[in-house]
Amino acid sequence: MSPVIEVHARARLITDGPLTRPVPVDLRYDPADERRTVHIGLPDGTDWAFGRDLLERGLRTPIERGDVRVWPCGRTQLIVELHSTDGVEVFQFEIRTLIRFLARTRAQTPATPPDAGRESPPRAPSRTTRPERGAQTERGAQTERGAQPARG
Repeated sequence: MSPVIEVHARARLITDGPLTRPVPVDLRYDPADERRTVHIGLPDGTDWAFGRDLLERGLRTPIERGDVRVWPCGRTQLIVELHSTDGVEVFQFEIRTLIRFLARTRAQTPATPPDAGRESPPRAPSRTTRPERGAQTERGAQTERGAQPARG
Protein backbone atom coordinates (compact mmCIF):
# COMPACT_ATOMS: atom_id res chain seq x y z
CA MET A 1 0.00 0.00 0.00
CA SER A 2 1.37 3.41 -1.00
CA PRO A 3 1.54 6.17 1.58
CA VAL A 4 -0.88 9.06 1.49
CA ILE A 5 0.54 12.03 -0.41
CA GLU A 6 0.24 15.28 1.51
CA VAL A 7 1.64 18.61 0.40
CA HIS A 8 1.56 21.78 2.47
CA ALA A 9 1.09 24.62 0.00
CA ARG A 10 0.13 28.25 -0.15
CA ALA A 11 -2.77 29.72 -2.04
CA ARG A 12 -4.03 33.26 -2.26
CA LEU A 13 -7.53 33.92 -0.96
CA ILE A 14 -9.23 36.28 -3.40
CA THR A 15 -11.59 38.72 -1.70
CA ASP A 16 -13.93 41.54 -2.74
CA GLY A 17 -11.35 44.08 -1.58
CA PRO A 18 -8.26 45.22 -3.43
CA LEU A 19 -5.96 42.89 -1.48
CA THR A 20 -5.55 39.15 -1.52
CA ARG A 21 -3.99 37.24 1.32
CA PRO A 22 -1.87 34.10 1.38
CA VAL A 23 -3.34 31.12 3.20
CA PRO A 24 -1.81 27.73 3.98
CA VAL A 25 -3.62 24.75 2.46
CA ASP A 26 -3.06 21.01 2.60
CA LEU A 27 -3.30 19.02 -0.62
CA ARG A 28 -3.91 15.34 0.11
CA TYR A 29 -4.34 12.19 -1.96
CA ASP A 30 -4.68 8.57 -0.91
CA PRO A 31 -3.50 6.24 -3.71
CA ALA A 32 -5.60 3.42 -2.22
CA ASP A 33 -8.81 5.39 -2.86
CA GLU A 34 -10.27 3.89 -6.03
CA ARG A 35 -12.24 7.08 -6.68
CA ARG A 36 -8.98 9.04 -7.12
CA THR A 37 -10.06 11.79 -4.76
CA VAL A 38 -8.04 14.92 -4.04
CA HIS A 39 -8.59 16.78 -0.76
CA ILE A 40 -7.94 20.47 -0.20
CA GLY A 41 -7.76 21.25 3.51
CA LEU A 42 -8.33 24.89 4.44
CA PRO A 43 -7.04 26.65 7.57
CA ASP A 44 -10.51 26.84 9.13
CA GLY A 45 -10.72 23.03 9.24
CA THR A 46 -12.84 22.66 6.12
CA ASP A 47 -11.93 19.80 3.79
CA TRP A 48 -13.05 19.82 0.15
CA ALA A 49 -12.91 16.49 -1.69
CA PHE A 50 -13.37 15.97 -5.42
CA GLY A 51 -12.05 13.87 -8.27
CA ARG A 52 -8.42 14.36 -9.25
CA ASP A 53 -9.54 14.75 -12.86
CA LEU A 54 -11.26 18.04 -11.97
CA LEU A 55 -7.91 19.64 -11.09
CA GLU A 56 -6.17 18.00 -14.05
CA ARG A 57 -8.73 19.29 -16.54
CA GLY A 58 -8.89 22.68 -14.85
CA LEU A 59 -5.20 23.21 -15.64
CA ARG A 60 -6.15 23.36 -19.33
CA THR A 61 -9.71 24.61 -19.54
CA PRO A 62 -12.50 25.88 -17.28
CA ILE A 63 -14.49 23.07 -15.67
CA GLU A 64 -17.28 22.91 -13.14
CA ARG A 65 -18.59 19.99 -11.12
CA GLY A 66 -21.17 20.56 -8.42
CA ASP A 67 -19.97 23.23 -6.01
CA VAL A 68 -16.43 23.43 -7.42
CA ARG A 69 -15.20 25.47 -10.38
CA VAL A 70 -11.63 25.37 -11.63
CA TRP A 71 -9.97 27.34 -14.43
CA PRO A 72 -6.52 28.44 -15.56
CA CYS A 73 -5.64 32.10 -15.01
CA GLY A 74 -2.86 33.05 -17.37
CA ARG A 75 0.12 30.74 -17.73
CA THR A 76 1.10 30.43 -14.08
CA GLN A 77 -2.05 30.50 -11.96
CA LEU A 78 -5.08 28.29 -11.37
CA ILE A 79 -8.31 29.48 -9.77
CA VAL A 80 -10.37 27.16 -7.56
CA GLU A 81 -13.81 28.46 -6.61
CA LEU A 82 -15.63 26.64 -3.81
CA HIS A 83 -19.36 27.22 -3.20
CA SER A 84 -21.10 26.33 0.06
CA THR A 85 -24.04 27.46 2.14
CA ASP A 86 -21.57 29.79 3.91
CA GLY A 87 -20.74 31.57 0.66
CA VAL A 88 -18.02 31.39 -1.96
CA GLU A 89 -14.28 31.07 -1.43
CA VAL A 90 -11.93 31.74 -4.33
CA PHE A 91 -8.31 30.59 -4.20
CA GLN A 92 -5.46 31.24 -6.57
CA PHE A 93 -2.77 28.54 -6.80
CA GLU A 94 0.58 28.44 -8.52
CA ILE A 95 0.12 25.98 -11.38
CA ARG A 96 3.58 24.48 -10.88
CA THR A 97 2.66 23.50 -7.29
CA LEU A 98 -0.42 21.64 -8.50
CA ILE A 99 1.41 20.04 -11.42
CA ARG A 100 4.04 18.61 -9.04
CA PHE A 101 1.34 17.39 -6.65
CA LEU A 102 -0.69 15.78 -9.45
CA ALA A 103 2.45 14.15 -10.90
CA ARG A 104 3.14 12.55 -7.51
CA THR A 105 -0.46 11.28 -7.32
CA ARG A 106 -0.23 9.70 -10.78
CA ALA A 107 3.08 8.05 -9.92
CA GLN A 108 1.56 6.46 -6.78
CA THR A 109 -1.79 5.41 -8.26
CA PRO A 110 -2.00 1.68 -8.95
CA ALA A 111 -2.48 0.82 -12.60
CA THR A 112 -6.02 -0.19 -13.52
CA PRO A 113 -6.19 -3.79 -14.75
CA PRO A 114 -7.08 -4.02 -18.46
CA ASP A 115 -10.22 -6.02 -17.69
CA ALA A 116 -11.53 -3.44 -15.23
CA GLY A 117 -13.93 -2.06 -17.82
CA ARG A 118 -15.10 1.52 -17.71
CA GLU A 119 -13.82 4.14 -15.33
CA SER A 120 -16.05 4.97 -12.40
CA PRO A 121 -18.11 8.16 -12.78
CA PRO A 122 -16.46 11.39 -11.61
CA ARG A 123 -16.70 11.99 -7.88
CA ALA A 124 -19.14 14.67 -6.83
CA PRO A 125 -17.39 17.36 -4.77
CA SER A 126 -18.01 17.27 -1.04
CA ARG A 127 -17.26 19.59 1.85
CA THR A 128 -16.63 18.37 5.39
CA THR A 129 -15.05 19.65 8.54
CA ARG A 130 -11.85 17.88 9.47
CA PRO A 131 -11.50 16.45 12.96
CA GLU A 132 -9.00 18.15 15.22
CA ARG A 133 -6.23 16.87 13.00
CA GLY A 134 -4.61 20.26 12.49
CA ALA A 135 -5.31 21.54 15.98
CA GLN A 136 -1.81 20.72 17.19
CA THR A 137 0.00 22.47 14.31
CA GLU A 138 1.23 26.05 14.08
CA ARG A 139 -2.18 26.92 12.69
CA GLY A 140 -3.89 25.17 15.58
CA ALA A 141 -5.76 28.23 16.77
CA GLN A 142 -7.39 28.57 13.37
CA THR A 143 -8.30 24.90 12.93
CA GLU A 144 -9.62 24.29 16.45
CA ARG A 145 -12.57 26.60 16.25
CA GLY A 146 -15.61 24.78 14.96
CA ALA A 147 -13.79 21.52 14.23
CA GLN A 148 -16.13 18.55 14.15
CA PRO A 149 -15.55 15.00 12.98
CA ALA A 150 -15.98 14.53 9.24
CA ARG A 151 -18.81 12.28 8.22
CA GLY A 152 -17.94 9.36 6.01
